[in-house]
Amino acid sequence: MTEVSEKKQLLHLVFGGELSSLSGVQFKDLSKLDLVGIYPDYASALMAWRAKAQQTVDNAEMRYFIVHMHKLLDPEVKAE
Repeated sequence: MTEVSEKKQLLHLVFGGELSSLSGVQFKDLSKLDLVGIYPDYASALMAWRAKAQQTVDNAEMRYFIVHMHKLLDPEVKAE
């Protein structure tokens, strides 16, 4: 039997939307949130976040976020 050494998945969600105000994190319309994707590591999520943020640079109210899903799914485990 062959043992496969896999890198631990540290899932990250990238999403964004137009904010109601620049001073908070409340979205104007939840039905219009842009779910960019779920990525296996922070580096991949950061690349996706940068690309979407760059596309919307002219809209000051548009914000994109990276959510560390692995911390929500298993808060006891520390990332390596």
